[in-house]
Amino acid sequence: MMSDISPSRCSEMALTLYGSAYAPAPYRVRIGLALKGLDYESVAVDLLAGAQHKPAYRAINPQRLIPALDAGDGDIMTQSLAILEWLEETHPEPALLPGSARDRARIRAMAMVIACDVHPLVNIRIGRAMEAMDVSPARRSKWSERWIVDGLQVLEPMVEKFGRGFAFGDTPTLADCCLIPQVYSAIRLEIPMSGFPAISAVVEHAARHPAFVAAHPDLQPQARQA
Repeated sequence: MMSDISPSRCSEMALTLYGSAYAPAPYRVRIGLALKGLDYESVAVDLLAGAQHKPAYRAINPQRLIPALDAGDGDIMTQSLAILEWLEETHPEPALLPGSARDRARIRAMAMVIACDVHPLVNIRIGRAMEAMDVSPARRSKWSERWIVDGLQVLEPMVEKFGRGFAFGDTPTLADCCLIPQVYSAIRLEIPMSGFPAISAVVEHAARHPAFVAAHPDLQPQARQA
């Protein structure tokens, strides 16, 4: 269900996720919520129209970024990895961070390659800033491709070594919550995936998992706004 941005209304819901259909960061959280089997209300924040800068959303997240998650009491959480960690702590099964302490460190490292090293360089804020500096669309596209490919090149041998159907092991983890949205963005930018067979196999495997299907951008109520 999609709603207008309204903190007072959303605080009545059990969980409310503010995001947009195709943005990678809320896509990560949708996967996590689906894996945990949690229902939530989806509230559209139209980034292209600048809704993140309007007073209604600034009251929810002064940083003016998505996603934001209202846990039902009006206490807003931000930053996709922090939200996913909160989900893991409050709803530990099925685990997004399974295994030993070393396993969990590796899973977090894989997630952070995307969430910390790639995405901050290619998100809409960067694109708008480059546009304001008169960087051509072709050069902006090359910039995004350069950093996305760099991240995938780092992840490919990690997935090949540790993956057993998913990015780490045989069950979905925090790494998959980050990897699948980033690959989706890469495909939308027409970045060839032929050089990443291990990652591509994970994407194909995840596409048959109900949680990843439910979180897919094309199935979100906000998709028409993207």
